[in-house]
Amino acid sequence: MVQNPVINRLDDNLAKSTDTIRTLRVLLAGPRGFCAGVDRAIRVVEEALRRYGAPVYVRHEIVHNRTVVESLEKKGAIFVEELDEVPADGHVVFSAHGVPKTVPAEAERRNLLYLDATCPLVSKVHREAERHFAGGSEDSRHILMIGHAGHPEVVGTMGQLPLGAVTLINDADEARRVEPKDPTRLAFITQTTLSVDDTSEIVSILRERFPLIEGPKKEDICYATTNRQEAVKAIAPESDLVIVIGSPNSSNSQRLREVAERSGAKAALLVPKLDALDWSVLDDVETVGITAGASAPESLVQEIVDAMSKRFRLNIEERIVKEENVTFRLPSPLGDML
Repeated sequence: MVQNPVINRLDDNLAKSTDTIRTLRVLLAGPRGFCAGVDRAIRVVEEALRRYGAPVYVRHEIVHNRTVVESLEKKGAIFVEELDEVPADGHVVFSAHGVPKTVPAEAERRNLLYLDATCPLVSKVHREAERHFAGGSEDSRHILMIGHAGHPEVVGTMGQLPLGAVTLINDADEARRVEPKDPTRLAFITQTTLSVDDTSEIVSILRERFPLIEGPKKEDICYATTNRQEAVKAIAPESDLVIVIGSPNSSNSQRLREVAERSGAKAALLVPKLDALDWSVLDDVETVGITAGASAPESLVQEIVDAMSKRFRLNIEERIVKEENVTFRLPSPLGDML
């Protein structure tokens, strides 16, 4: 995780008079920004463009960040909603969130060359769902999926199984109300980008109501989501304001804002990029915490810190709760060519 340049290169910018510029304490959460799954998905598009040439079509936003999407568009990526927008000879990439089984089936029917950039940790949840379903055999369990309705990852995961095999649980209230046909034959899975604390509450409710319910052998919420939430918890109690850099449609970024508010920050704000920051929010702030969602590039953090350095004398401290060294291999056929 290369984050120190944000701190190290600010010294020259901070040679300002203490008489005219007030000091702002900045707590940088670590880890923050890109996770291995997001980095892999972006590399899939970039490598496809290099090998096959532009355009390369991408079904839905490759990750939930407009800065990333616009950067790839400039390189020749074309983002589409559905496969019917891809020409017969097109190359198409599926986003990091995963897709229902009907999507690659349609691509194969049309003989499209497709690359699956689904995060391997999302694919792991897909495999769990299939294992619990067991092909609809006598060993099959009905699956309760903890997640947010309409999120692409939820749509993709539920789309791995036949209609009716999965029931979505959005929150604790739904966990208390759900009435499965056979409470003795249940399993649960979760979206990978949820609030760790909220999910724990829902799982506790389900386990209390359905003691025989099966869960994942290993936590479904991904390491990056967990680590970023823990990092925010480490800075929130000391922060008058926590700024979360990320897109409004990014689930993990929204959860970071919620975690900051619950963990002691006086206020928390989701900001897509520098241009969207209302500087008046810092008028009465002495300590500001800064983090970035797993789909937000570190460059967005640097831009905001640089802009702050022109308005304040910054006292910067980076709080790193865990080092990350996870990497994922590119999917076939790109991985086979490296």
